[in-house]
Amino acid sequence: MITLKNGDILKYLPTSTVGKVQDIKEENGVVWVKLDFTGLYYDSTYLVPADASEYIEVSFKERSTYEGGMRSIEDIRKESEEVDISEFMPSGGG
Repeated sequence: MITLKNGDILKYLPTSTVGKVQDIKEENGVVWVKLDFTGLYYDSTYLVPADASEYIEVSFKERSTYEGGMRSIEDIRKESEEVDISEFMPSGGG
């Protein structure tokens, strides 16, 4: 097992998520590591050191506008309210 410390850049192998270590905790014999990119805890057995070039620093708040990133439910809700479907409706009779 690798020695982990806050600030290390790691990659979660199943999804290739790369982030900086924010917190480390052990629970029921499993070491969990919180990465800043998602704010989620990952099982350390699936984490490997990553190159700094793989790390993109994007805050949780900025991720809603980050290309390829996640959008908040509130953003999706606002977008759906702003859609004008009249331009997609057939016009005229037939």
